[in-house]
Amino acid sequence: MRMSHIYQPVMLMALLKNGGVCSTTKIAKAILKYDEAQIEYYEQITNNMVGKVLRRHGIVEKSGKNYSLILSRELTHGQVDELVGLCQQRLDEYIGKRGEKIFLHRKLSSGYEKKHSKKPQCLRSLASSYLRCVSKCVSSVALQR
Repeated sequence: MRMSHIYQPVMLMALLKNGGVCSTTKIAKAILKYDEAQIEYYEQITNNMVGKVLRRHGIVEKSGKNYSLILSRELTHGQVDELVGLCQQRLDEYIGKRGEKIFLHRKLSSGYEKKHSKKPQCLRSLASSYLRCVSKCVSSVALQR
């Protein structure tokens, strides 16, 4: 096997581990596991956007590279399940409302998506929308305490 990147062995391993048949999505996720640039990108998002907002609202604290949920020490398993359900509900509503637009800026900037005629919202606007969603989720959690 001549290699110019990791793709061939990763795809073959995915196929081998899944009985010789594997979806494109599953193969893409297998490749993504090796993509440190994506991990670094989302580490920046975590630290520079969502982490800052949740710290400012007193929901999480940061120590070194670790984030801790401040409330987690006081929550029962039932409360944790309920809060996860509320967050999932907000996430589903957000995705349902915005659909593919959530990550359109990434598709366009990477050159993979050129067929959309509408210009994407700027990254700052997308981040603001995301943060409003997180804030509403956090607010509903705080109100139920």
